[in-house]
Amino acid sequence: MFAEYLRCHPLASLLARSPDLRIPTAADRERWERISPGHSRELRELIGQYAGLPYPPRTATGFLAFVGSGSRKADEEPYFLRRRKLCAAALACCLSEEEAPDGVIDGLWCVCEETSWVISAHNVNPIPGAPAASDYPLPDPDRPYVDLFSAQTAMILSLVRHLLRDRLDRVSPMLCERIEREISRRVLRPFMETDDFWWMGVKRRDLNNWTPWILSSIMLSACLILADASALAALLDRACRMLDRWLDAVPDDGGCDEGAGYWNMAGGALLDCLQLLEDATEGRMTFWDEPKIRAILRFPLAAEIGNGWFVNFADCDARPFLSGERLQCAGEKLRDPALFALGCRCRGTLAAQLNDTPHFIRLLRMLFHDPRQQAADVPREDVWLPDLQVRVVRRNGLTLCCKGGHNGESHNHNDVGSFMLYADGLPGIVDAGNMTYTAKTFSAERYTLWNVRAAYHNLPVVGGHEQQPGREYAAEQAQCLPDGLSLELRGAYAPEAGIRSFRRTMTLTGNGCEILDQICLTRSQPVVWVFMLRNRPEITRDALTAGSIRMTLPEEMKRAVEEIPIKDERMSRSFPGSLWRITLSAGPRDMFDMKFTVRRNSTHA
Repeated sequence: MFAEYLRCHPLASLLARSPDLRIPTAADRERWERISPGHSRELRELIGQYAGLPYPPRTATGFLAFVGSGSRKADEEPYFLRRRKLCAAALACCLSEEEAPDGVIDGLWCVCEETSWVISAHNVNPIPGAPAASDYPLPDPDRPYVDLFSAQTAMILSLVRHLLRDRLDRVSPMLCERIEREISRRVLRPFMETDDFWWMGVKRRDLNNWTPWILSSIMLSACLILADASALAALLDRACRMLDRWLDAVPDDGGCDEGAGYWNMAGGALLDCLQLLEDATEGRMTFWDEPKIRAILRFPLAAEIGNGWFVNFADCDARPFLSGERLQCAGEKLRDPALFALGCRCRGTLAAQLNDTPHFIRLLRMLFHDPRQQAADVPREDVWLPDLQVRVVRRNGLTLCCKGGHNGESHNHNDVGSFMLYADGLPGIVDAGNMTYTAKTFSAERYTLWNVRAAYHNLPVVGGHEQQPGREYAAEQAQCLPDGLSLELRGAYAPEAGIRSFRRTMTLTGNGCEILDQICLTRSQPVVWVFMLRNRPEITRDALTAGSIRMTLPEEMKRAVEEIPIKDERMSRSFPGSLWRITLSAGPRDMFDMKFTVRRNSTHA
């Protein structure tokens, strides 16, 4: 898409002489003094949160902890705290001309003095033939790798320089010179001089959110740092060609197999890149009417359940943070009232832009983006994403979310054929979602984690065999039904499971949901059905009730209830307390024709 466009419209001929990214410097007192009282209060609370904290040391032993104990926090907590505090210190100087830039100076200096801007978990570039992380437990300062957060650090430092350049130069021109030198050495020069980084799409084509996320940070940094127009045009042209490779990896339906929570870094980062290109070319380079672009930017609408809940297949939180301002911006660019309204519902706070990884540009865009239109009340529609094979059906206050696909997706869980059911905006049958990342999360031990295993999704275990990870374990014969989805799931299990055929049909009925499993086996085996519930179940002879739902139970099946206390900090933000795993066991047979009927619990308050 981009390469084809640039063949006819070279970037050097499109770029404005002085790209205006619409972020006012601290010297533009009129703009900073015109921010809303609510935003001003938010900023002062944010600044106060970090004002009394020192810049924490970032140690070699903290970095080493990833290959030792498997801890990511030992390095990441001081790493991100340094950057959040620097952002807060810069905002304090922008709010007040009287604020001494000492906190900014110290933050800039300590970040520039870091041996590497790469976090410990990303120290090795995962391309074919690359060494294991254990072989290189510490970073090599002479061979900088560009990961998500080295690029994001460049973005933060370039914005601090942009906001406060005059005041920093009055202290010493060396401060801004050091920023430019470090960004060039650690990020811009490696970006231009090597094709080896996996996310560039040259050595690997299985790209994910890393590509647009990193590119959005690099492109912004380049626009703010590079004075040479030809150098900037060359860098942006190179970035656009990498975006093309990422777009080739994204399905035409725009679905994000990493889940709605990753839209911030995938579709949202694409939006950042597109907005930057539009601003840097004074509106001469736009792609808002491209069908695939529109589908990618609209994906959160497809995944929204309501009341803050989203379809959370894969490593996605059930209540993810989504950048509301980015969704509002996408709605404006696409002239899409429903997408704009979703952004209004997710608007959130300025501080939230720094709470996970400090996305400073998002905070600044939110601060100075005051949408002119009002959100309309747009009804939610049913969804069918044929490439991702995700179906969302809404009827009478019930929402059924069904998934096909395969078990080699990015941030994969073994969940082909799983489903979720929400009643009146409340979770009933759920996907547990994500946990705090550790060394196991993206290693050979990933599928020892309970939350990614098929045995902890709404799926049967056949003869003791769960679904297996890998692209080859996939749904077949997907049929989008008027009220649900039908799939052949034989291929999602290993041959050892002995499945001749397994047709699962999931539909919403007038007041509930039906799951029909028709299984034909090569030999007589037991089958255990698993259901993950949000609420503690009460089980009688023929039914269970759990919060907002009631499920009928075949009498001949053995029942077992397992409470799963949610101790993980990340998962507990969506599901505080416990989840409940129900197993319904049927004795050995070679044929099963099993229907599970779920209704709204009429006695639930």
